[in-house]
Amino acid sequence: MSCEELEKIDAESIPVGKLLYMIGKGYHTYINHQIEKYGINTTQLHLLFEISHQSNLNQEKIASLCNINKGAVARSIKKLEDKGLVIRKIDENNRRQNIISLTQAGEDILVKSSKILEHWEDEIILEKGYIEKEMLQKVLKDIAIKTMELNQKEN
Repeated sequence: MSCEELEKIDAESIPVGKLLYMIGKGYHTYINHQIEKYGINTTQLHLLFEISHQSNLNQEKIASLCNINKGAVARSIKKLEDKGLVIRKIDENNRRQNIISLTQAGEDILVKSSKILEHWEDEIILEKGYIEKEMLQKVLKDIAIKTMELNQKEN
């Protein structure tokens, strides 16, 4: 669907989930295009953010935090490690586990990528001024939590 076609449709006739899907897909396309120069994709960027927010993370915990299966996390971590963005160290408390941490290069990529994300947010959220960014973040966080709770009840 083009922008012109979407503009012609009454917003109230479009399910919120459909709009969130369209935003998410567009977001991933934009961010992937912007960060491809760093040799990573949005999934790997997401992993880097999670690793940066917590210390002593193992792959299993990263998979849980990112809602990605363990195999996909292992492959992404391997790619990030090959690029010199993360390092794996054997967990002294459980020698079968690896603790993942960022390298300086990984931290540098996060700083550069954060600027790209901020630019997207400014272009998308602030340009029209419909809602303050902080309010939108709170509402979306609440929706994310409620969605996770709903899915946990189903399992």
